[in-house]
Amino acid sequence: MSEIRTDSTLVDERYLTDASGFRGDAERVFVPEDQAGVIAVLREASARSIPVTVAGASTGVTGGCVPLGGWVLSLEKLTRLEVHPGYAMVGAGVPLADLQAAAVRAGQFYPPDPTETSASLGGNISTNASGSRSLKYGATRRWTERLRVVLADGRALDIGRGDSIDFDPGTIPLPAVTKNTAGYLLRPGMDWVDLFCGSEGTLGVVTEACLRLLPAPRAVLAGVVFFEADDASLDAVDAWRSTAVRMLEYLDARSLELLRSRFPEIPAAARAAVLFDQELSSEDDPEVDLWLDRIGAAQAMAEESWFATTARDRERFRMFRHALPEIVNDTVRRAGALKMHSDYAVPLARNREMLAYYWTRLEQEFPGRYVIFGHIGDAHVHVNLFSDPADPAPANALLLEFARQAVFLGGTVSAEHGLGKRKSHLLALQYAPEHITLMRAVKHRLDPQNILGRGTLWP
Repeated sequence: MSEIRTDSTLVDERYLTDASGFRGDAERVFVPEDQAGVIAVLREASARSIPVTVAGASTGVTGGCVPLGGWVLSLEKLTRLEVHPGYAMVGAGVPLADLQAAAVRAGQFYPPDPTETSASLGGNISTNASGSRSLKYGATRRWTERLRVVLADGRALDIGRGDSIDFDPGTIPLPAVTKNTAGYLLRPGMDWVDLFCGSEGTLGVVTEACLRLLPAPRAVLAGVVFFEADDASLDAVDAWRSTAVRMLEYLDARSLELLRSRFPEIPAAARAAVLFDQELSSEDDPEVDLWLDRIGAAQAMAEESWFATTARDRERFRMFRHALPEIVNDTVRRAGALKMHSDYAVPLARNREMLAYYWTRLEQEFPGRYVIFGHIGDAHVHVNLFSDPADPAPANALLLEFARQAVFLGGTVSAEHGLGKRKSHLLALQYAPEHITLMRAVKHRLDPQNILGRGTLWP
């Protein structure tokens, strides 16, 4: 096990911040090389009641990996990666991109597709990360078969699907959405894997996981379909949800404006775009012709839209889709501001209602200073605000208003990023006091000294 400086003023900056720009402080940083090292750190921290914040690639945007004092426990050296038929064994520090590449070389693929491929898999598990393919395949929890976890006092667990929790965690009402990572999942019949996935490093430290893989599809059709009006793009989304697509993503007019700096071939008249892809039986699958008919019927800019069946062209589309959050984050960092964004999802039937609310209030409060993009197939789009670094209060107030509206419509205040420290106050918007009491009881049972992830999820 290696340790980095004990003087907090000299701790490497990368352990004190995340991709949102949120910053903290720490006294010591530990970088163990194996699970035994993790156990040693947690035993000492428990004996001395010292808070421990777990870190990976620090790509999060809610401050979950940012320490507010105490120690940092970085899992970056836990990089075991073994791909087998149907599954992979991965250390918590393995980047998502490494697993995806290794799976492809073995003729397989890992279904969850979180946007940030440099994120660590431990972080993906911690937040139950999802992404564009969650429309068909769901989030990380669904593909996690086994976990190795170290509890706050240093006890190690090796738990698999079907291993029953040895106490009654209770049950809380869950929103009628396809994606939800707000708080602990407490539902009948859940097992240990269910509980630790999405617990944001507050119940235990995941050191290794067994993740399921699928055979690579024989062919995939992908498209970036442009529209001259938002209404037409939303009509298309409603129609295409009933097809076999595994992805439906949305980009608004301002998103396209930002992307034109890297992709000047975007049609000048485009005011919205919908990205899709679908697995095919072959490149000659009849679905290809059906998509031409669907797009023609959707009032889309059919001639100017982009389509691909080759891996090389699909990679270009992936870069197109992933470039937008990179540009947004870079713009915010250069302005010296914190990232101000939403992660709310609503029931599918309320998608248009939520979008209409966003547009109305954004044009009133932040005209020309926002972008909306994301996983519209799951009624889960991200609003990003370009706020004044010297006065973040208006942006915070508007995002809080949006959170209340999402809950009012039956949605969630966190669909895929977790709440971390920056958004922990939102939990009380979604759940009643008695439900939060149940979650706190689970936290107290597994971490009675409250040393893991102090400030994350629980203010």
